[in-house]
Amino acid sequence: MPHAPEPDDLDATAPPQPVFHVEQALLGALLLDPHRLGDVRGIAADSFSTAAHAALYAAITTLPPPDPAEHAKNTAWLDRVLATGREQACALTASYLHTLIQVCPWPRHAPAYARIVEAEHARRHLEKAAERLVQTAHDVSLPHPVQTVLTEADALAAVVDDIASHFPPRAGVLPRTPTPPPVLPADHTEALEEEQLLLATATAHPADVGHVQWLLPEDLTFPLHAGLWQCLTTLVRRHEPVDPVTILWEAQQRGLLDDPTEPGDVLHLLAEPAGSVEHWSERALQRSLLATAAQTGRRIQAYADDSANTPFQLVVGARRSLADISAIRTRWQHATGTIPTPRPRSASPARAGPPPTPAVAASPAASRSR
Repeated sequence: MPHAPEPDDLDATAPPQPVFHVEQALLGALLLDPHRLGDVRGIAADSFSTAAHAALYAAITTLPPPDPAEHAKNTAWLDRVLATGREQACALTASYLHTLIQVCPWPRHAPAYARIVEAEHARRHLEKAAERLVQTAHDVSLPHPVQTVLTEADALAAVVDDIASHFPPRAGVLPRTPTPPPVLPADHTEALEEEQLLLATATAHPADVGHVQWLLPEDLTFPLHAGLWQCLTTLVRRHEPVDPVTILWEAQQRGLLDDPTEPGDVLHLLAEPAGSVEHWSERALQRSLLATAAQTGRRIQAYADDSANTPFQLVVGARRSLADISAIRTRWQHATGTIPTPRPRSASPARAGPPPTPAVAASPAASRSR
């Protein structure tokens, strides 16, 4: 359990988040009327935002409830709650317990208070899971980055599904939070070189482009490269001649040669092939998958960090975002030959509820080394 806050954190200088005061109201209701614990659903000790509140709730839920008549006459049960809570949060005091009782507006509203605590815990849980996905996507030390990132994406999707089971999403309710702008990968120099090799090698061996149809222009990091790949694949699809000059002309028709791009630079870029088209394509797709995962995590983090978003909006927004990972996961499986065998459907009837998040539906794909 986290370290207990200092005494000042308990009373005089409460954090500004509204949920702190909701937690106080809930705990006050349970301290005043312990029998109302039976009306509280969906939360546990770790649902609270501070160690002190978590320790108090754990004590309330583990100690036998007092006799109502005796509880009205003395503080014996409150003393036991305090002693038990101090085992985890030594800064707790008797005066703080009395403060909690005093600040509770209506003890009968305990179920509503618990629902708010549950919602804010879901928000924090989602934000942490999204943060782990972003960190994993940027971890260059991973031996199998794709497999690890997809596993983390599945964990995030499981969090979303858990929230949806408690807060079923409402149709058409999307978060209004602005989407964070994309970030260039840390290895953007390596990406630049590898994408140039991809374009040059595909120009020299256009017949191999048909083997990498799973690679899309948006998988390339740099807009010029994405545009040139679209030019190249268009010529291949039309069965027209493919060489640096024909690609240059197609690029001009698409407006790709505006300043500062020089025609000579494009010709030079397309004239130095090396390796195989499939190898560089798979490298580009892997980089795109990791970038998609990182961007998805940042977007969900932004949703969770925006206190104006309801749990319903968080579920809808997170599922929309995770669909991007699901789509590129499918293309990665086609590229690496790791398409999972469909599992047989269970004979038992399915439980009614919201559909699972896309990232959970597919099994993680293993990264293939070359």
